[in-house]
Amino acid sequence: MSEEYKSTIDTSTMSEGQRAALEMAEESRDTRAASGFASSLFMGVPDFGKITPFTRQSKEDQQAGDEFVAKLDEFLKNHTDADAIDREGEIPDEVFKGLAELGAFGIKIPKEYGGLGLSQTNYSRAAMLLGTWCGNLTALLSAHQSIGVPQPLIVFGTEQQKKKYLPHCAAGGVSAFALTEVGVGSDPARMVTTATKSEDGSHFLLTGEKLWCTNLLKSRYIIVMAKTPTEAKPHSTTAFLVDTEAEGVEIVRRCHFMGLKALYNGVVKFTNVRIPVEDVVHEEGKGLKVALTTLNTGRLTLPAACSGLMRECIDICLRWCREREQWGAPIGKHAAIAGKLADMAADAFATEAMVYYVSALVDADKKADIRIEAAMAKLWGTEAGWHTVDETMQIRSGRGYETADSLRARGESPDPVERMFRDCRINTIFEGSSEIMRLFIAREALDPHLRRGAAAIDTRLPMGKRLSAGAKAGMHYAFWYPARFLPRGSGIPSDMHPTLKKHMGAINRLSAKLARTLFMAMVTNGPKLEKLQLLLGRYVDIATELFAMSCACSRAQAEMNSKATDVLGNNALQTTDYICRRGRRRIAGLFKEAGKAPDAEGYKLAQSLMKHDE
Repeated sequence: MSEEYKSTIDTSTMSEGQRAALEMAEESRDTRAASGFASSLFMGVPDFGKITPFTRQSKEDQQAGDEFVAKLDEFLKNHTDADAIDREGEIPDEVFKGLAELGAFGIKIPKEYGGLGLSQTNYSRAAMLLGTWCGNLTALLSAHQSIGVPQPLIVFGTEQQKKKYLPHCAAGGVSAFALTEVGVGSDPARMVTTATKSEDGSHFLLTGEKLWCTNLLKSRYIIVMAKTPTEAKPHSTTAFLVDTEAEGVEIVRRCHFMGLKALYNGVVKFTNVRIPVEDVVHEEGKGLKVALTTLNTGRLTLPAACSGLMRECIDICLRWCREREQWGAPIGKHAAIAGKLADMAADAFATEAMVYYVSALVDADKKADIRIEAAMAKLWGTEAGWHTVDETMQIRSGRGYETADSLRARGESPDPVERMFRDCRINTIFEGSSEIMRLFIAREALDPHLRRGAAAIDTRLPMGKRLSAGAKAGMHYAFWYPARFLPRGSGIPSDMHPTLKKHMGAINRLSAKLARTLFMAMVTNGPKLEKLQLLLGRYVDIATELFAMSCACSRAQAEMNSKATDVLGNNALQTTDYICRRGRRRIAGLFKEAGKAPDAEGYKLAQSLMKHDE
């Protein structure tokens, strides 16, 4: 745990498990000071130079992406049946073969290892296309490439590991990632799967059981997280490459879910599985760092796929709203439905803007610090995706609730809203639930203040050092806090459209208000702030809304400059104006709730309910 954070947390009342979880979370954090655009929103000084002008793909990169996306689109439309995959719970062998021949299992794997070597932006474009078509295929390819073997090895693998495993993955060898256990979700300190090192140091013996391992039933190689305890670090965790055909590996059962009926997800058991030290990923004891770093980029797949899903929902709803008449007019003319269409368009445009922006950061620098931006894109995009498919169900009403097969049998348009509804729900849970994302972002938002002022309240330090640290922090904040009330240069591009400049100015002011409010919450609550998760969540939601608005404004200007012709790009200015007006209203509500919501009373009620019948 960082010394700064430890000094602000009262660990005396924590259980051993709580302290262990906190230690592991802190040890696995990226220790760099956050320097991206999203972090500047929390500090009240949004650096618009980092988000404008909106980064466009180079012609060469776009052409490479166009060629692959066109081939993938043709294959999906002519060689896959998403409704049949959902109905039968299986992806046909010929689909696996066809995707492999396209290179879809190695989109980002470098060419020297047999992959396509495409950029993160083009990978996101592929995810968007898959999101319009089939949730099962999206999950298959995403779990394989974003968190399965390829991504961890691209970032952390040795040359020997890359040469051995990446060609297999690129050629269609499906891979998976195993972290979750029966008693372990987002708390790896409770992990019981253990790898014990041999006396001669040549190998580990892996024992334990993993739950909800996506792609397990189709995978030869998987990444497995296991405890490798030492006397100094009893909760040390390491990432291993494991061959599912090795002795001692048993696939116990396949898991089945509400949606994603063809998800090859299962339970796997390890009994003294011998793993050579050459198959440790990164370093012994650095497993959580591997997992979290991989997830930073891997999370982008979910909002990308959700934006594709939202595009498909918009197409379905626009067709229906034009042709369906009630009370003498197409239903799209009625305000109650028109409002839903506007929200859908706004959510799709903003989500795409965030995905393209963060993808461009990765393409510009593979080591770019995107932890906050990727988490915000995942949080906002998956929540928006779920809201969109829910509203699509409402607009299509009975026909939305009816299966595509049933609609087809009656001679109606077989729009798969019911299937999309079931498949989409997991996105706010996958790869870090919305609640975990808010806590993760909140921790990063507080970090600059902890780095500066934690020593002043650290009771383990001599009083002289505490007073000195307090004086320095006091002098800093004596200028810092009042400055958040003063007008300041915003860095908004002078050639931006007046409407967009107005909204960027509002983002600037609201960012300053957020910084002041968050700082006062720290001063008022002290170490107790860490436990006020609902309050912190509202501050995170404010910053995330500002991030979505900023990305939308920057993208809208780029779309106007390039004279985009698609349904969202052609309405970029109008859509972004709506995004920002709606965002400002939402933010006003969140600021109001932060001061008046009955959080304490709600918590007491929940604890009373939990005690009932104990």
